[in-house]
Amino acid sequence: MTLDDVLNMWAIDCEMDRTELGEESLKLPKLHSKYLRHFSEERLILRKMEEDRKELSKLKHDYYRGILPEEDLKEQGWDPFRLSILKSDVHMYLDSDKDMIRTNLKMSVQQEKVDALESIIRAINNRGYLIKAAIDYEKFKVGG
Repeated sequence: MTLDDVLNMWAIDCEMDRTELGEESLKLPKLHSKYLRHFSEERLILRKMEEDRKELSKLKHDYYRGILPEEDLKEQGWDPFRLSILKSDVHMYLDSDKDMIRTNLKMSVQQEKVDALESIIRAINNRGYLIKAAIDYEKFKVGG
């Protein structure tokens, strides 16, 4: 599921029929369940990505230090790193490494998805108050 999918789905689900506020309030548990399921799934994907990034970072750190075993080099399809760099400079190489950049960008997109779903769940949780306020307003308009 992409971020656009999430946002488009919410654009449809966030619509409320002001003439059927009772029905709208009955939809809340179903909406909450739907987005909570997506939120949990996407957050688990993010957690997996975080662990994969840690593993990649360790491999890349060893690679740039020149201590990555030959079998790991072959497994990753990397050529040996020929330069000798200071341990304190490894972070510069990690920050500019294409694999690390690609991984960080994927994680950023995933984090945006998780944040969007979390925001949607908060909106659903507040929706009951909005519906109650709308019902109270309608009562007020008719003098009740």
